[in-house]
Amino acid sequence: MTTQFDQIADKVLAGTPATEADALAVLQAPDFELMSIVAAAGKLRRAHFANTVKVNYLVNLKSGLCPENCNYCSQARGSEADILKYSYLSTDTVMAQAGAGLKGGASRVCMVSSGRGPSNKDIDKVVEMTEALKDEYEGVEVCACLGLLKDGQAERLKAAGVDAYNHNINTAESNHDNIVQTHTYEDRVDTIGKAKSAGLSPCSGLIAGLGETDEQLVEALFALKALESDSIPVNFLMPFDGTPYENTWELSPQRCLKILAMARFVCPDKEIRIAGGREMHLRSLQGQALHVANSIFLGDYLTSEGQDARSDLEMIRDNGFVILGQENAFNDGTFDEVFNAPRGGHAHAATTTPCGSSAGSACGDGCGGCTALSPAAKAAESAPSVPNSLAKPVIRRRGAGTEVPANA
Repeated sequence: MTTQFDQIADKVLAGTPATEADALAVLQAPDFELMSIVAAAGKLRRAHFANTVKVNYLVNLKSGLCPENCNYCSQARGSEADILKYSYLSTDTVMAQAGAGLKGGASRVCMVSSGRGPSNKDIDKVVEMTEALKDEYEGVEVCACLGLLKDGQAERLKAAGVDAYNHNINTAESNHDNIVQTHTYEDRVDTIGKAKSAGLSPCSGLIAGLGETDEQLVEALFALKALESDSIPVNFLMPFDGTPYENTWELSPQRCLKILAMARFVCPDKEIRIAGGREMHLRSLQGQALHVANSIFLGDYLTSEGQDARSDLEMIRDNGFVILGQENAFNDGTFDEVFNAPRGGHAHAATTTPCGSSAGSACGDGCGGCTALSPAAKAAESAPSVPNSLAKPVIRRRGAGTEVPANA
């Protein structure tokens, strides 16, 4: 039976863009229609991206210490989140971190720095890092995310070999001032324009779960379409303790999947990336989300841990997808070492007793797994599982800024 969502997909495939009413219909559909939505959006995904998944890897060049007051951000001014704080990594460290992600299947390295925007000395550092990556890894894509750009900085990044520039609009213009007051929506749009004018591929997305309405989600997606964003990261709010959005839970797995599908209907030929918060909010629907989106981040995020990289690769393979640029990697033994390695121990929680490594508490599987559990953690392991959306974000204690191997 043809559904209204099939009709929308067929219309889009025939060259008629989705309307705002179409997008709202996706967001507001009852949950029992979810698989019909996924099937219809999947037509668009397959038409433009077949069964490939683009894998991206984040390297947090500088963590925390940001003067901006973005209320959702663990690195923002006023945040009391217990995150890693460090200044710019060295080029050698960036090479090691990026290399781990590229070995794990990534084709794009996303170099991110906290702060309002880069100084010219910061640009010098990123230029050096980019040139080193391009010399060492043939075909690697580099995306920089350094904040608000000044005149001439995008051109310098382009000349060094940077391929894309990320600067998310984060939310609808009508909601922007509710979540940040130290810069404007127009500031963000201006930076995207500077990147485009310099020949950098614009990468801009959003964060869902910031108190926005359905109409504002639609507004944001149509704004991204108008900005001609080539890749659209869709983040789901991670409510870090110590931020104004702590204990904010507005999202269900079904809601998140509808948001991704809506993005596919509105921007059918663009890279839709499942980004931060996917493990916490999509939960068991992550695999279904790949049938709508065509891109993910591998492993950890900027200040929080993601699921282990082995699970990411298994999810891609088990859902019938291949990695873009490594289409035979699941069959030629490329990842045998990853798949055959023992799991890194139990899932970590805030009640885990620190193992004594430099990772500290909640260190994930980067240290090989903790062996000691507190009594509360032992009880939690035998108790019925609690939905991840009721858990706290796990602070990253491995990879960049630590002595613990990266999750890749």
